[in-house]
Amino acid sequence: MKLHWEPINLELRTTFRVAHGASDVRRNVLVYLDEGVGEAAAVPYYGETQEGIIAYLKSVPALGDDPFDLDGVLAKRPAGSRAARCAIDIALHDLWGRRLGQPLYRLLGLNPKNLPLTSFTIGMDAPPVMAEQARESGHPILKVKLGGEEDEARVKAIRAATSARLRVDANAGWSREQALRLIPRLAEYDLELIEQPLAVDDVEGYFWLKERLNALRVNLPIFADETAKNSHDVAKLAGAVDGVVVKTMKSEGIREALRMIHAARAHDMQVMVSCMVESSVGVTAAAHLAPLCDYADLDGPLLIKNDPYRGLRYDGAKMSLPEGAGLGLERR
Repeated sequence: MKLHWEPINLELRTTFRVAHGASDVRRNVLVYLDEGVGEAAAVPYYGETQEGIIAYLKSVPALGDDPFDLDGVLAKRPAGSRAARCAIDIALHDLWGRRLGQPLYRLLGLNPKNLPLTSFTIGMDAPPVMAEQARESGHPILKVKLGGEEDEARVKAIRAATSARLRVDANAGWSREQALRLIPRLAEYDLELIEQPLAVDDVEGYFWLKERLNALRVNLPIFADETAKNSHDVAKLAGAVDGVVVKTMKSEGIREALRMIHAARAHDMQVMVSCMVESSVGVTAAAHLAPLCDYADLDGPLLIKNDPYRGLRYDGAKMSLPEGAGLGLERR
């Protein structure tokens, strides 16, 4: 199987701001394994760059000639870039489906009609700007990026502007004390859940926070994102969070993402499938796992101007998977 790649610069429709910074362009890499295609998202706060991803890909040894030996092929990936390892995994799963002439969801035994509705992201900005973006979006489910000094004002302004279902994502931007102070107040704005309120490495903090929120009788679900990179992390968080966010770019691909979902279910956790700023390649791959999940945050293609592929389709918050073999992608 031949491995090759193509750098691609994704132009964002609006400046994308989170607690870690802002960007107008994301410099990703499309990765090919014979006719299979995957994507590596160069996420700055994960230490990934387009140059680093390509350097990793150049170091990958021959992956063999059997696309049906999924675990055997993936075991040959050297340690290094999570995003690049993910892209190889996605390309392999796409190739697997293409060679068998079946959509990936069918090979996984999943029903494409069971996709949850997706949220649409409102990047962090001044409260009036975010409120206007929420109003103009027209989406029934919004994911609100937080992690700054005006977080309660942001949520208050958005709630006044829309009756949409709201989820908030602090992107590891709060201390334990900030989270304990803010979450009971934010619960008053009828939120569905809060993602990643605490620092990435503060696993104990989630147990600390859970105990105190329970004492205050605050029942707003807490989901771990950056703290839950793989199935081992999911197990460590059992009893501390209500759910986990699964992203292929964190888990290094579809194979480990499936393990994360099953680990979460074994510990009675809910699951949200999500994405970075990715084209239809990476997001469609994640969407093939969506029938296994309770929530979806798969709006990547809606945030960019120059999507190189057609894949996952949107009708408001409703998503539809393509019916073609593998991921079902078509080059524009």
